[in-house]
Amino acid sequence: MAMAESVYVAGAFEHPTREAPDKSTMQLHAEVAAGALEDAGLEKADVDGYFTAGVPEYESGLSPLIMADYLGLDPSYADTTDFGGSSYVSHVGHAASAIRDGRCDVALVTLAGRPRSRGQATGSGARDIRTVQDSFERVYGATNVGMYGMAAQRHMHEHGTTSEQLAEIRAAASHHAQYNEHAMYREPVSVEDVVESRVVADPLHLLDCCVISDGGGALLVVSEDVRSELDRECVEVLGFGEAIGHHDAGRIDLTRTAAEQSGSRAFEEAGLGPEHVDYASIYDSFTITVLEAIEDLGFCAKGDGGSFVEGGTLRAPDGELPFNTDGGGLCSNHPANRGGMTKVIEAVRQLRNEANPEVQVDADVALAHGTGGSIGTRHGAATVVLGREAP
Repeated sequence: MAMAESVYVAGAFEHPTREAPDKSTMQLHAEVAAGALEDAGLEKADVDGYFTAGVPEYESGLSPLIMADYLGLDPSYADTTDFGGSSYVSHVGHAASAIRDGRCDVALVTLAGRPRSRGQATGSGARDIRTVQDSFERVYGATNVGMYGMAAQRHMHEHGTTSEQLAEIRAAASHHAQYNEHAMYREPVSVEDVVESRVVADPLHLLDCCVISDGGGALLVVSEDVRSELDRECVEVLGFGEAIGHHDAGRIDLTRTAAEQSGSRAFEEAGLGPEHVDYASIYDSFTITVLEAIEDLGFCAKGDGGSFVEGGTLRAPDGELPFNTDGGGLCSNHPANRGGMTKVIEAVRQLRNEANPEVQVDADVALAHGTGGSIGTRHGAATVVLGREAP
């Protein structure tokens, strides 16, 4: 698909804190916004597009109004698409479309939250019944971790995947996290460490699960004209795709995700394929999330994910598919229980040669993929393909 105008990620900032008992969610939004603006060399007055979603603590449904007011923004375009943790990958694609449509030139995307300080758990407790679907699911005590455990169990049944193969994913993430001074868990772990940790939702172990962290992140997506005025290396948005996966009236396949659709759409727009990707940021709420996404994005055939991740495939800098070189949600950061933002940030770092030196990949093309909701029921998938600027 030919695109009328190149669009770039000019600024990226991840909040260094993982626990912020003395800060409000709004303050975290402001701090990440300021960080991204400084990174890009832009001013708040330059922002004419604003994107955010699921602002915790403010469940009125008016989060864009609340946050634009607090941040002092005057946007001509706003988007609050909420695909759960994949929202912020979607926002990059939506910002690119809005810029090409002439709706804005400088789009700010922010995420912040304080689940760790508020004592929230990720996927381990039954939620209130709020929707008609909850009446058939949550009423029986269904939890996110239980639903992902169900998907993992089915994948094992269908394809012979093992706990040791899932553990390879956590082991690779922990190998990377040791070089990230801000990571919550920097100690490398082995495959044996993972499978010997306590079972949380059979067959998922404790170390198959992501961290719970405060913090946030922000991105600035800009037009070609704005980019030409900036004195900083930017990253081009080459392709984007999104999709929604759900029960399909009872025909759900727990071994497949909507990454099949979002990934193919992103690659088609970019004019590239999985074989061109040098680095991948893949949503890692649980190890099974990564394994299914790797298959569905086309890096290997369905059912081959277990064997694919063995033997150091995911380890930077020399693995076949280096992934989540910041330690990802499994070891470093899962701010506001929504990990899509950090996936884009680390992909940008890799393409700008700003990742931690020990895990820096020689990358010209990077992929960031988000999974929001639950692959056991309904979820959003968003994929963005990014490229290093030509010299």
